[in-house]
Amino acid sequence: MNPPEMKLTKSDRHSRIVAELRATPTLRVNELANLLNVSTETVRRDLAELDERGLINRTYGGAMRPVSFEPALAEREKLMVEERERIAAAAVKLVEPNDILMIGGGATTTIFARRLAAERDHLTVITHAFSIAMALASNPFHKVLMLPGQYDSREGLIHGPDTIEALQRYRAGKAFLGASGLTAEGPSDAGVGPGLIYGAMMRRSSETVILADHTKFDRPSLSVFGPWSPQVLLVSDQEPAGELHVAMLETGARHMVA
Repeated sequence: MNPPEMKLTKSDRHSRIVAELRATPTLRVNELANLLNVSTETVRRDLAELDERGLINRTYGGAMRPVSFEPALAEREKLMVEERERIAAAAVKLVEPNDILMIGGGATTTIFARRLAAERDHLTVITHAFSIAMALASNPFHKVLMLPGQYDSREGLIHGPDTIEALQRYRAGKAFLGASGLTAEGPSDAGVGPGLIYGAMMRRSSETVILADHTKFDRPSLSVFGPWSPQVLLVSDQEPAGELHVAMLETGARHMVA
């Protein structure tokens, strides 16, 4: 006799729905109910919550990928290039020779890594992103530690429990992280796996620097990976405003305009 199939938690269902919409722009309620092995009423409640959080768009009888859905890394690298370059140039000034850094994957952090290779020497960098490692490898004076784990070909990075476990062996002065969205809750990522890695990097670093352009302001994403605090600095191309600005002020988080 086969063991009973494990039921997904609500958090697991939400992650699965968002992941499915990466591959398929629209999905019907009955398709999701069969996929998740739950009732259509449960799916409708899940879709209502995800829609309220801005992670999907509800449609009559189903859901569709939101307009703000984050494209793959290769596509993002072609967007907001001037703003990303300015942010990276400002962030490099925060780094000194012999610093120990953690750098998360992303389009802006990749540009930042290229600048580090050209403008700084003798850094030790811990990363899970191949684009970061390859950019820094062009400078033989940098030491790059690549984290183990499961490979995500869409983002060109590693994540998973092995990655988080490996991170516990390291400590860095600063973590430089990108973000899919920035809200009053904190920075967030479109993927659950990468979000868990960025949260671990924040905890294993004395200071966190978020590199994100203004299109991420007040934009919710799936995985909030850390709160605002005095140990967090946002480097962006514009001043934050509204609820995001208030939250940063109240928590003591800092910002710098490139």
